[in-house]
Amino acid sequence: GDAGRTADVADALVRASGRTLGLGFYIFDRAHRRIAERNLAAAFPIRPAAERRMIARRAFAHIGRLLMELLKFSTLSPAAMLARVEVAGEERARSAYAQGKGVLFITGHFGFWEIHAIVHALRVEPIGVLARALDNPALNRLLEDIRQQTGNSVIYRKGTIRRVMRVLQEGHGVAVLIDQHIQTRDAIAVDFFQRPAATTAAVAALALRTGAPVVPVFALPLEDGRYRIIYEHPVAPPPADSEDAVRELTQRCTDVLEMYVRRNPELWLWMHRRWRDAAS
Repeated sequence: GDAGRTADVADALVRASGRTLGLGFYIFDRAHRRIAERNLAAAFPIRPAAERRMIARRAFAHIGRLLMELLKFSTLSPAAMLARVEVAGEERARSAYAQGKGVLFITGHFGFWEIHAIVHALRVEPIGVLARALDNPALNRLLEDIRQQTGNSVIYRKGTIRRVMRVLQEGHGVAVLIDQHIQTRDAIAVDFFQRPAATTAAVAALALRTGAPVVPVFALPLEDGRYRIIYEHPVAPPPADSEDAVRELTQRCTDVLEMYVRRNPELWLWMHRRWRDAAS
């Protein structure tokens, strides 16, 4: 009917305005554009420069879209949210919960990661979302409200390990972004696009300590303004006698993310300084 058509037009406008916003940053934010171009050159050395520039431009457009679509998505009713999402592999998430040790859901700054967390609470159950507070308090409050509106709780970095342990011990899930540059003591270097990247060891350490399965999850855009959420097979833990189990498990987690980024490079956050020590 007419209402459906109007909604489609509104959605198309949200997507277009988001892309425009992102492209504006691509054009005017030279510092971040350079970081993206440098990261892409290191990640895809044999791709032509023109192709890498196109990926950079699309990555900026995607981030603008993510912001606008997240704001729009957060105004929908739970039923309307669910109607916009198709899910693959949900039984993998449910059987991970059934083990009773909690679940570590891992993803990266890829696709529509914020929308996955909102929808997971509605389809499965609320989770704890591990986050770094934004520098701008007003923006942080806005994002926190959006993240918590379907029942999730945000866990900030300070004193996190104890809180995460508690959530896992109660049999619940925690979502973690594993591609943030970490400067603290618990960072270990693993390969990401064949370059060492400082990565949190907390996910692997918690998984090995608690027995919680590690389930990678990704949210991709579909053609029509809907989203596809994919729960992957749990990441196999290294053998019990492995010397360097934490590093090995962290590498395996990172490899799953890299596989997704290689397939859809325009959906990843290339403008963030992921390989700070190597390319600052």
